[in-house]
Amino acid sequence: MKKHSFKTDFEEGCHPQILRALSESNYSQQAGYGDDEYSIAAREAIQRHIANPAADIYFVSGGTQANLIAISATLRSHEAVISPKSGHIYQHETGAIEATGHRIQLIESQQGKIYPEQIIAEVEAYFPPHTIKPKMVYLTQSTEVGTIYSKAEIEAIRRICDEHDLYLYVDGARLGAALSCSSSDITLAELSQLCDMYYIGGTKNGALLGEAIVINNENLKEAFRSNIKQKGGLLAKGRLLGIQFYELFKDQLFFELASHANAMADKIRQALIEAGITFMTDSPTNQLFPILHDHVIQKLNENYDFYTFYRHDAEHSVIRLVTSWATPVEKVDEFIMDIHKLISK
Repeated sequence: MKKHSFKTDFEEGCHPQILRALSESNYSQQAGYGDDEYSIAAREAIQRHIANPAADIYFVSGGTQANLIAISATLRSHEAVISPKSGHIYQHETGAIEATGHRIQLIESQQGKIYPEQIIAEVEAYFPPHTIKPKMVYLTQSTEVGTIYSKAEIEAIRRICDEHDLYLYVDGARLGAALSCSSSDITLAELSQLCDMYYIGGTKNGALLGEAIVINNENLKEAFRSNIKQKGGLLAKGRLLGIQFYELFKDQLFFELASHANAMADKIRQALIEAGITFMTDSPTNQLFPILHDHVIQKLNENYDFYTFYRHDAEHSVIRLVTSWATPVEKVDEFIMDIHKLISK
């Protein structure tokens, strides 16, 4: 029997509605490089959702590509991006940002998040002309450990950015999960108002691939498309991305898919709590980090795939469980039954 995977949220293909739209549009001749009718319609749909018809929106293939294009296009050669140490641009992008000639200034994160006083400390340490200048703050929503920033927390960081002439950029690989979870108190439109630039993740929320970079700051719009081209991100068949994002945002599909992923995680979370299991982080989204005895992990690995993240102590480790837009409820129920059997032994 093939193991069910809780490793990540992009192991399935795409939502059937997207696959159908790709198939039905297959023989339609379209302009290239994002000028096709589907990409135009997708941009307009997203603009409606964020209540900003003036936003520039570009579609690229993946999150690392979105981050390196957004950051390198924004910063000058002597400027740096401030990031939590847990940030994806530091931990899991093979030095992509550094390869563009920009330093990542690291801050120790708390539950995956950073706070205004930490940003201020980085700004105050700037000593021109001898040190790199902090110019951008990088956040992820939800974070790499499944936590989320509240509206008040993002507003506080926005104020610091305004006071110290910093850009605020948000990595939204799992933005759908963050906005759709029960703990969220911020809408997509409200988040958009607070960011100079961010991206909306499709790869991890029902699309075959693709992310939508949204630019709100007028000063960052000039020649951005040229930067996408230079970094190899401007697809000739941009229609493939436009079709997917139009399907996600022409109605509420993007949020419905994220809500399903969260609901499956909520079900597992509650069962683990009832079994007396504790967690590494207080995550309300589709990533869970339970602390389990090593023998339980070993037995679970017989039927399920997941990542073992950290050694917690001599006998326990932290695993990561990730649910997706397509996670079947019956697989969640089976997992919960197996957990209870193993814990009760």
